[in-house]
Amino acid sequence: MQAEERKRRILAKARADGKVDVMEIAAELAVAPETVRRDLRALGEHGLVRRTHGGAFPVESAGFETGLEFRSASMVPEKRRIARAAAERLDDAETVFIDEGFTPQLIAEALPTSRPLTVITASLPTAAALSTSPSTTVLLLGGRVRGRTLATVDHWALRMLADMVIDLAYLGANGISREHGLTTPDPVVSAVKAQAAQVSRRRIFVGVHTKFGVASFSRFAAVSDFEAIITDTTLTPAEAHRYAALGPKVIRT
Repeated sequence: MQAEERKRRILAKARADGKVDVMEIAAELAVAPETVRRDLRALGEHGLVRRTHGGAFPVESAGFETGLEFRSASMVPEKRRIARAAAERLDDAETVFIDEGFTPQLIAEALPTSRPLTVITASLPTAAALSTSPSTTVLLLGGRVRGRTLATVDHWALRMLADMVIDLAYLGANGISREHGLTTPDPVVSAVKAQAAQVSRRRIFVGVHTKFGVASFSRFAAVSDFEAIITDTTLTPAEAHRYAALGPKVIRT
């Protein structure tokens, strides 16, 4: 098997399974583990995978993005802890933007129901989950629905957000890095996130440790735009300190 075909198959498996194990793929391709490690290094240099101990996971890009089904089955305990910690930072906010994605959806479910809240979201699942709460007013942004994430995008959503002043925005990203800020593969999604960040007084980023050090295609915010970053404890204290040096409080939970 030629090297390019081998790397293509390794990348395809990583994207299909959400990760790739060196020993497993080496046995499947009938090559030495060191050959796979060399291929993963090459894929990593091109920004297509991120190396881990014993393997790698795919980096989302303009040509590849995971769907809501995959996200809702990956690292769920960590995402629930992040969501609870994020909801605890609501403070006196009365209007809240909830981003698309599974972790923001968990935040919505963790918000208090003991006082009135107005929640603005592009996410259909989040809007549906909150619609039964008598104390919560839900404003669903209009626009084209992306099948992959079940969220609205395009100029209708941007136009609605432009007329708002929001107390707090909970935002996710496909990647966050100190060099490139917060990024996502699709520019239309990036535009909604950027508009939400712009009209919000406070901004909190939520995301698991695998998002860090990753740069996707379209940038929508800088790390310094956020009051807090909430992630899981696998992000090292040293790396958390580097992000905190840019301004936000980094919470590992």
